[in-house]
Amino acid sequence: MKKLLHLLCIASLIFMMSGCEKEERIGRYGMLDENTPEYTAVMFIRGVYADENINRAVEISTDRLARILKRYHTNNNIQRHLFNLKYDTVEVTPQTGQSIGRNEYADSAVVTLFFSGEYNGDKVEDLRTLELVKVNGRWKVDKVQADPFL
Repeated sequence: MKKLLHLLCIASLIFMMSGCEKEERIGRYGMLDENTPEYTAVMFIRGVYADENINRAVEISTDRLARILKRYHTNNNIQRHLFNLKYDTVEVTPQTGQSIGRNEYADSAVVTLFFSGEYNGDKVEDLRTLELVKVNGRWKVDKVQADPFL
């Protein structure tokens, strides 16, 4: 009877914890504000590289970019064709050294992201730049800049 009660307590605790939504933290010490273009850029990349589908990436894109993403249908196709950058696992960090001024009053921003991860057992590091615009008070990804080294 004690074992059954113990198992029931553990099962209910696991059930309650699984209902808790994980808060995604970004930036140094997880303190990047949600209302910044850097936060939106990282969430867009997570939508392409970490999510099972492209819904999050489409949601935080402008209408033009959302149409392009939908044409590729899958995360793998977007990684291969739009970014020309494939990963098995990846960590993305915004490069904030170039930001000057305050983004609260800006209508557009350019964010450079540092990618670090693995693909087929090899360590791969690269940079990509995203252009963002403010639409109805929210940052949206508008363009993925072409890799200047290709």
